[in-house]
Amino acid sequence: MGGGAAGGGAGRRTLAATLTLGLVAALGAGAATAHAAPGPTDGPGSGVTRPDPATAGPGSGTVTPDPAEAEPGGSADPTPAEVGAVDPADAARQAALVDREDQRIIQTRAVLAAMLQIGGTESGRWKQPQIYGSAHGKTLVLPERGDGAAYTIRDLAAAGGGKYLRRLPDGSYLLGIHVFVADGAELVLESGDRPLVIRMGSIPGAFASVVGFGGVIRIIGTRRAPVTVTSWNAQTRRPDTRPEDGRAYIRAVGGEFEMEHAHVSHLGFWSGRTGGIALTGTDRPTSAAKHRTKEQRQQDKRLRMRRNQEGQGGAGGGPGDVELGPAGQGGGTASHVPAEELVTGSIENSAITGNAYGLFVSGSNQTQISGNRVTGSLVHGVLLHRFVKNATVENTTVTGSRGDGFVLSRATEKVRVVGCTAERNGRNGFTLNGQALAAGPSAAGEPLSDFGDSSVSGGIARGNARYGVELLGGRKLAVQGSRITGGDMGIVVRAGAADVRLSGNTLTGQRRHGIALRDGVTGAAVSGNSITGPVTGIYLRSSTGTIVGNTITVARTPRAHGISVLGDADGTQITSNTVRGSGTSAVHVSRAHGDVERDDNDLDGWHDTATLWMKARRFVKPMNLVWAGVFLLVIVSMVRSRDAGPRLRRGSHPYAPQRRLDHRPAQVLQRRPHQPSTGERALT
Repeated sequence: MGGGAAGGGAGRRTLAATLTLGLVAALGAGAATAHAAPGPTDGPGSGVTRPDPATAGPGSGTVTPDPAEAEPGGSADPTPAEVGAVDPADAARQAALVDREDQRIIQTRAVLAAMLQIGGTESGRWKQPQIYGSAHGKTLVLPERGDGAAYTIRDLAAAGGGKYLRRLPDGSYLLGIHVFVADGAELVLESGDRPLVIRMGSIPGAFASVVGFGGVIRIIGTRRAPVTVTSWNAQTRRPDTRPEDGRAYIRAVGGEFEMEHAHVSHLGFWSGRTGGIALTGTDRPTSAAKHRTKEQRQQDKRLRMRRNQEGQGGAGGGPGDVELGPAGQGGGTASHVPAEELVTGSIENSAITGNAYGLFVSGSNQTQISGNRVTGSLVHGVLLHRFVKNATVENTTVTGSRGDGFVLSRATEKVRVVGCTAERNGRNGFTLNGQALAAGPSAAGEPLSDFGDSSVSGGIARGNARYGVELLGGRKLAVQGSRITGGDMGIVVRAGAADVRLSGNTLTGQRRHGIALRDGVTGAAVSGNSITGPVTGIYLRSSTGTIVGNTITVARTPRAHGISVLGDADGTQITSNTVRGSGTSAVHVSRAHGDVERDDNDLDGWHDTATLWMKARRFVKPMNLVWAGVFLLVIVSMVRSRDAGPRLRRGSHPYAPQRRLDHRPAQVLQRRPHQPSTGERALT
């Protein structure tokens, strides 16, 4: 792909230097208007202008490259820092660049809208592609075409006399300017019979971008002839791997985005919306309604209302309607977002490598992500952010992200993740967060209800550094039929999640817990899972649920538990589970509070290694101590009563003194002869 550009000859080196300066001029010019006076030229006939050093700012192109970077192979590609470990100076610079990009996009849209409304020749001129310059850089503006035709790579090459999109000797194109696809306009980058390679200029202090604001962006390749899009540093003749000074990116703000059979690499920096490939809704209404007649708008509204009643959700992207959900149940995630402000689109059969965020989606309805491979993202692989609804992510693999593989953040609803693989990511394989946006009064007046109805099914999480799947809060979240291998824990549910369904999953080789329900989980159903190798198969702490029909084989360690329940677990049922292994206890409930039902569990394959003291501790509970005291009191009383009676000789009848008199032998009383007293003798 880069053979011609990287070749060694003086002519090619001169061409690379010229393209570098052209990119700097395109992105960094500080002119206030599109027709600012040209500055000093780089050389005779070069047609390239330098930015005025007096007006240069961040991203203006005045950064002097390191000599080591100027030659291919002069220095090794840097190793990006871990997630969140950003140098403070770099963080401030990147945040400022994101803010500058926001201002540039808003300003470009506002100027275009104003120029189209004033009428006259000036308005007519702005109905054609324009180079708009501001303090934030130059932007190629593509307005809506009167004939409805789409812009193509040829239109980009023709803009500005061919200065901002150049054909390189190897047949690829180098883009050296920001592109703005306006409301009603369409940009199609299509490969046709031959592969199409677009290198988006990205040098220290300056970068290109493609942003649609209510427009349509399509990047369409084929399996044999894909479209390749990458950042490109013309000084080093390689992709830009340093996001700390900004980097080229693609973004759709509202409108529609479609990408198929594309290879995208090394795009994006700092935020989700500038993270590489971003599909974002907008809080600024577009003027999409002007493209539809009154009758068409009414028909669109009736169609959306019927779909909402049938539970299919809105189509997104349509004008003049507001999606509302049931009050108090999480509602529609677009409760504050008019339907025309949502973005829709599809990303299919594409490879994405080295982006800041592999894919970032927010404010979207019915977005489809299918058959993609995302590798080496600097933060997360696929992030579905606020107000994403009715999306489907299927058959997509995320490998080697610094953060999580797949993330469904707060305020996402009814998202299906099907047949996806998350492998060797720096944190979780999958994260589903259904927590409310606020816990009390908030400036935006956010609802206090949770979000949910999302699921991971048929997924694979393998070798992720933290958890295979983590569920945070929400309601009716599910993980079904998935295979989870390795990691610290397999599936972790916490933060008050309700009505979670974990069924038919296979978990192998976790370091601690296979499945953990912690800290306020209620109504969980854990059934039909196969768990092999962790220290604790299923762990409940201060949570309730039904644990039925699971097969658990734990590691052979003295500390192992098949099922362990701690804290308040009143109403928990543990039935029909098969627990095998060797350890402290098969089903450990001695530290649980409340009514925990255990019934019909197969524990024949369990070898209990608990010490006598451990076994005694299982029964040391308050009620057990009370009953033990009662029995002890009875025994002591019996003993003392025996000691209080007369002592009896061995073999004697205990009730001899009470025998009936007639059973006793007769005794004859002997009568003594009468002896007269002294007085009687005297009388006689």
